[in-house]
Amino acid sequence: MTAAVLLTVLLVLLALFQLALALGAPLGRFAWGGQHRVLPTGLRVGSALGIATYVLIAVLALDRTGAVDVLPDRFSRVGMWVVLAYFVLGIGLNAASRSESERRVMVPVTVVLAALSLLVVLG
Repeated sequence: MTAAVLLTVLLVLLALFQLALALGAPLGRFAWGGQHRVLPTGLRVGSALGIATYVLIAVLALDRTGAVDVLPDRFSRVGMWVVLAYFVLGIGLNAASRSESERRVMVPVTVVLAALSLLVVLG
């Protein structure tokens, strides 16, 4: 359960970051390829949708470890495998970013997210 809680804490921090991006904070160099200091409308919407994704992932992780019981067991078990694949793919996508800032910050963050997800999957 510790991995799920740590994963959730990191996802809350990322959700706050995405909220800041969606509201127009000049942090675009860390996200979405780093091409915009302030994100254009379409990417702001994407950041807002990212928050919903993080909430779903947190619920899946917490459900999978028994901290909450809101989803069918099979759904959370399979869902966490999908989450793990999502974060592993994210490592590669962040590493391929043109933005050095994004690579330096988001690759390690995504590695930690993938590692915590693996612990939840195996737990």
